[in-house]
Amino acid sequence: MTEPQPLTEHTADVIVVGAGPAGSTTAYHLAKSGLDVLLLEKTAFPREKVCGDGLTPRATKQLVSMGIDISEEAGWLRNKGLRIIGGGVRLQLDWPELASYPDYGLVRKRDDFDEQLARQAQKAGARLYERCNVSGPIVDDRTGRITGVTAKLGDAGSGDKREVSFHAPLVVAADGNSTRLSLAMGLHRREDRPMGVAVRTYFTSPRHDDDYLESWLELWDRRGPGEDRLLPGYGWIFGMGDGTSNVGLGVLNTSDSFKELDWREVLKAWCASMPEDWGYTPDNMTGPIRGAALPMAFNRQPHYTKGLLLVGDAGGLVNPFNGEGIAYAMESGQIAADVIVQAHARATPAQRELALQSYPRILKDTYGGYYTLGRAFVKLIGNPKVMKLATQRGLTHPLLMKFTLKLLANLTDPTGGDAMDRIINGLSKVAPKA
Repeated sequence: MTEPQPLTEHTADVIVVGAGPAGSTTAYHLAKSGLDVLLLEKTAFPREKVCGDGLTPRATKQLVSMGIDISEEAGWLRNKGLRIIGGGVRLQLDWPELASYPDYGLVRKRDDFDEQLARQAQKAGARLYERCNVSGPIVDDRTGRITGVTAKLGDAGSGDKREVSFHAPLVVAADGNSTRLSLAMGLHRREDRPMGVAVRTYFTSPRHDDDYLESWLELWDRRGPGEDRLLPGYGWIFGMGDGTSNVGLGVLNTSDSFKELDWREVLKAWCASMPEDWGYTPDNMTGPIRGAALPMAFNRQPHYTKGLLLVGDAGGLVNPFNGEGIAYAMESGQIAADVIVQAHARATPAQRELALQSYPRILKDTYGGYYTLGRAFVKLIGNPKVMKLATQRGLTHPLLMKFTLKLLANLTDPTGGDAMDRIINGLSKVAPKA
């Protein structure tokens, strides 16, 4: 059995592993509520992450809740909605006007975005350790509960690293898709849940100052002498407002072509098919093509067990409809923090455990039915014939596409909404919360 640890700078009420959007949001809300929080980040800020850099109104709402200055003067670029291209149709849709969410989204590079959130958590009182590479959990031999983590502190390049131990009664895994901490605690990825991959790069481009996020629903592979293939995924073009465009594609693992294709080469070929004056050429590329996995629809469960809570990508919270991860990372972080704060106030271990066990149930009540609908959607669009029919027929009906935007972006009012909101909310409620 692990001996009780004396109070030191390496002990806290909660340890949060990973200072991405999920971890920093969790730490912020915990610290704001008065808990002592350690936030452990393996790299140093600023640091790069693969992302489209486009934020929907869901993510924007979370930034407002954290008190982040999202003004243009602070470096944020606002967008009005989504431009959808496919089937020979170009349709521009504004974000819906809702009571629950703002009617605008934002754009910000991830190398700067994550640091903004981490510094906000610090301001709230969280203790941030950068260059802190967590190597594994500390587990109570008798109960099997996690009671802390071991880590290496210091710059990997210099070779000056020291072993440390951090201790807390609760640990939050916010260490992304790879989530070595979850794996060490026996939580493995569910193979029956969809997985995506995102690849992207940046180009200097005259299209950098676009008021709309742009989504291309038809992703054609036109390489080679054979017939063109429609791939299961979508392309995006997001103007960054700084002279560059973020250009990328998101692809699902629901087709035979997922493993056989080199997606970086597909992105290059797709960019080469763009109008020349947009500037998406190798000469204008400002950085390498990078890729990352998109863990979707609760692909790792349970979200709470033996003192460990999973948030964001570690818990597979990426939206299967549109590949959005940041909003759900931040929302799950806030939910986890609320549960932990309530549990911390309970008088007995049994009462604290009862409160903590509510976390997976709240996640399933919040997202479970919607993610089940998303898994069905993923299977449908994995069929090229279905995807081709949807783009050719659906995009010619603006009212249908307005409904689709609300569904794909998960933007509805839970009460008092319009007919579209009631349909989407109703479908989400009756769908199994798996």
